[in-house]
Amino acid sequence: MVTPRTVVLVEGDSDRVALQTLAARRGRDLVAEGVRIVAMGGVTNIRTFARRYGPLGLQLTVAGLYDAADEAKVRRGLLAAGMSDALTAEALPQLGFYQCTVDLEDELIRALGIQGVEAVIEAAGETRSLRLLAQMPAQRGWPREAVLRRFLGVRSGRKTRYAALLVGALDLDRVPEPLEQLLARV
Repeated sequence: MVTPRTVVLVEGDSDRVALQTLAARRGRDLVAEGVRIVAMGGVTNIRTFARRYGPLGLQLTVAGLYDAADEAKVRRGLLAAGMSDALTAEALPQLGFYQCTVDLEDELIRALGIQGVEAVIEAAGETRSLRLLAQMPAQRGWPREAVLRRFLGVRSGRKTRYAALLVGALDLDRVPEPLEQLLARV
């Protein structure tokens, strides 16, 4: 077991799986490189994890992904963990923290396109489930991207399963920028 030199903080398991899958597709063994991806169980835990691994704790390099709506929480958590450079949003990429426009699923849907995501869902044997969800009164009239995001998040474990499948289907020239930047950083 390699002692980590860098810890990547992500909100949940789907983010962790997406990064691991992309790294493997790029021929990288993050564990052997000393990079550990830690799913925090929600962004509100960032202060605890950044304190544990960052300058006030183990003094490892800390990086991560976050959703745009959670930027203020990320900045406050990093500040509380001794990362005084996190005062502004512009400083976050310099610290190694990269923002997903909405969330990781949104990034992957835009990178693959609607037809690409639906092809992955079909290959996974869940087209019927997607069709049933799209026909429900609450989802009628929703943009297709919103239906796909809802589909990915509606059943326990589905986001994590599809994180691997969607990243596996990506053209490596169309990797979402936050994932690309984070892997380049670590």
